[in-house]
Amino acid sequence: MRIYRSLLPASWLYGMAVWVRNRLFDCGMLKSRQFDIPVICIGNLAVGGTGKTPHVEHLLRLLQERYRVAVLSRGYKRRTTGFVLANAHSTALDLGDEPMQLHSKFADVTVAVDENRCEGVEHLKNLGMEVVVLDDAFQHRHIHPSLSILLIEHDRLSGDRLLPAGRLREPMDGIRRADIVVVTKCPSGMSEAEYAAAARNLPLSTKQQLYFSQMEYLGLEPVFPEIASTITTIHPDTSVLLVSGIANPLPIEAEVRRHSPHVTHLAWGDHHAFQTQDIKDINNTFASLPTPRILVTTEKDAARLKTTPGLSSEVMHHAFQLPIRVKWLQGETNKFNQHIFHHISSFVGTNMDETEQSHSKHT
Repeated sequence: MRIYRSLLPASWLYGMAVWVRNRLFDCGMLKSRQFDIPVICIGNLAVGGTGKTPHVEHLLRLLQERYRVAVLSRGYKRRTTGFVLANAHSTALDLGDEPMQLHSKFADVTVAVDENRCEGVEHLKNLGMEVVVLDDAFQHRHIHPSLSILLIEHDRLSGDRLLPAGRLREPMDGIRRADIVVVTKCPSGMSEAEYAAAARNLPLSTKQQLYFSQMEYLGLEPVFPEIASTITTIHPDTSVLLVSGIANPLPIEAEVRRHSPHVTHLAWGDHHAFQTQDIKDINNTFASLPTPRILVTTEKDAARLKTTPGLSSEVMHHAFQLPIRVKWLQGETNKFNQHIFHHISSFVGTNMDETEQSHSKHT
């Protein structure tokens, strides 16, 4: 991992400010608000690249059939302000790319954005929501969540530094605030010794639960389904234009190269807002590739490309997104799911039977 040593003095100053802020919350001088509905926070210590959105999706997929569930984000790089509720006309410009991705995938989930998370949760409570998932809010300490899930990338278990020299938003001892810790993006075929070694790198208490996960790539899906070509798989002779604007594009590039060696990668920074010249570069690069050819991108990038004008009809016809889903390791899928259900049941003080669950969702 890259550490910019010339920026270490700035990291020390940043770390001091983070330390003071956390101590003020810990001693009560800065206030954290608790709510009378389950508020599940999912976040990370580092900037980007931990696989947060697929883990949020797992929670939504798990909860949407039982509860009125909402997901609340600040809506990074959106062009709106205040509380915005996703609707049929929303775009990534209104919500941000990740909330728009969630809105497009979960019809039964309320998606909202608000830079003031406390006000956002209050709005959602007033709308009758029974569970709120806070997206990327581990450092948003003005809310004290009922359950806090912290994601740590396997390759960053040790050795990282605070911003701006490294990618940590706060020191590793911030892990103590989490109820559940998930080591994400684990390599395939980890041995029991490797699981144990990873656990030893984390300063966990006996009250904290530890899980391991990895990303599982699914089949290609058209970005513009109404005009999509019939190509649905990548063959060894397929020319692939990979377009990414994410924190760590190496895994998706490796996945695409598993299917074809003919990959041209146009990579931008995380949450990149595509400009006119970017679209021209995409169109021209795609046109220069030998046939058969397709464009592959992430779901997050697809949410932004859909609202960016100028893509050629040829690109739109052959543009596909590559979804990913969380795969829980060590056979602990059910254990994690039951942990979440048990938390919600204990939080409300009673177990909802099937009749109550059905009534709760549909009334």
